Amino acid sequence: MANLQLFNSFRGRQTPAADTRNEAGGMAYTRDAKSALALYAATGCLNGVYYADAQTQLDQVLKFCAEVPAEFVAKTAIYARERAFMKDMPALLLAYLAQRDGASMARAFERVIDNGRMLRNFVQIVRSGVLGRKSLGTLPKREVQRWFERASVPAVLAASVGNSPSLADVIRMVHPKPATTERSALYAWLIGKAYAQDALPAVVKEFEAFKLSANEAVPDLPFQFLTALPLTSAHWTAIARRSSWQTLRMNLNTFARHGVFADSALVDEVAARLRDREAIRRSRVFPYQLMSAYLAASENMPAPIVEALQDAMEIATENVPALPGRVAMAIDVSGSMISAVTGYRKGATSKMRCVDVAALLAACIKRVNPQTQILPFAESVKRLRLNARDSVMTQAQQMAALLGGGTKVSAPLAELNAKRAQLDLVVIVSDNQSWADTRGNGGTETMRQWAQIKQRCPTARLVCIDLQPYATSQTVESADVMHVGGFSDAVFDLLAQGSAGGGAKAARWVERIEAIAL
Repeated sequence: MANLQLFNSFRGRQTPAADTRNEAGGMAYTRDAKSALALYAATGCLNGVYYADAQTQLDQVLKFCAEVPAEFVAKTAIYARERAFMKDMPALLLAYLAQRDGASMARAFERVIDNGRMLRNFVQIVRSGVLGRKSLGTLPKREVQRWFERASVPAVLAASVGNSPSLADVIRMVHPKPATTERSALYAWLIGKAYAQDALPAVVKEFEAFKLSANEAVPDLPFQFLTALPLTSAHWTAIARRSSWQTLRMNLNTFARHGVFADSALVDEVAARLRDREAIRRSRVFPYQLMSAYLAASENMPAPIVEALQDAMEIATENVPALPGRVAMAIDVSGSMISAVTGYRKGATSKMRCVDVAALLAACIKRVNPQTQILPFAESVKRLRLNARDSVMTQAQQMAALLGGGTKVSAPLAELNAKRAQLDLVVIVSDNQSWADTRGNGGTETMRQWAQIKQRCPTARLVCIDLQPYATSQTVESADVMHVGGFSDAVFDLLAQGSAGGGAKAARWVERIEAIAL
């Protein structure tokens, strides 16, 4: 009789043989260059992650850039900035194009370099010499000059917050030509040269007056301009009241540290702003950003503000799409998911871990789609009972508390098969570093289990959401298997597209990037 360990049959269609090993040592599939670049662009922050350091990420990105057309690199940079809301990665892709294809770089420049921080990122990466040059070059210099021509006075002032390089350094490099005496005075003021006092923009005049007398009204500038000055709690209160909704959310600890919340009436005012339904909708904030603020809140943050962040989370879930049919959501809670979702960088590591983001995605989907099965897994599926009346934040924390164990991405699929579950959509949220279900040959166990689901549920679809930048996967993309990467609100849109209601002709992630017009 034939050796059944070698020739054992299973129900379901044939699975493609794995062709590599992932960073954790498990069998896996190599992503094609376009898919890999898209994933790195949407999840890579050029910081260390669980299985790779920052230099490895950089090397991989440049390798994939060299393997795809320059136009695709430009479109990926646009996607990474406009939809994935990344900062370093789109600037890197644009800087790469500056030395490979200046025309593609120029066509994408305005959409990628949409604020001063992005401008400084781009200049720093180009001038670092890592990509082969240490000067901007004619075309990049011209694009930077055009940024100054387009930028408003508030945009220029906001851009001047930060260093390495500072905006003053950039001005000295490219010598933008001021179109007005006001702009000429502003540039001179920024780089420390003599300027005409009367020609300065009004807000800069107010700032200069405020520096001389703290009795003056606080100028309407980014508060980073003011932090070196002896500000009182009254000044900080004025800054907090004037802040945009996003600025308020991102700087709650700063305001608390400076006594803003000593006034109970102001605490109530800030809490009301944070839970304001229209302000939340206008800001287009998504739940993971609110959870980040919640996790970062200091121990002495007033309770009404912490509660307001939870209320805002509930409102933000209204942006999450309804998924048709019978849905199962598998959430990786294995040990590697402890990694900070934006990677590790000394002094700048986010408190948001991959497991937090995965759990939050699941809680949000279940809130809008109550019948969704949630399957937290490591080496096996972990038991979890959620109370539908609990807040999204509470449910996410319950799931994240299950963290620990090895990674076996096939485990939730095997459980669904054991129960002979009828399904329309399966979603897996993971870093994809499965190793506990490694096979010596053939396809990955995840693909084998998916083949059995398809045998039972022919119209079912699988969406794999990757939260970390790795060049391998546990599944192969096909008409019914879709890969998505990232942790911005674009994930929800792509998930809806990949759901059973999206249809077999729903655009792949890479196809959506390719459809971007330059």
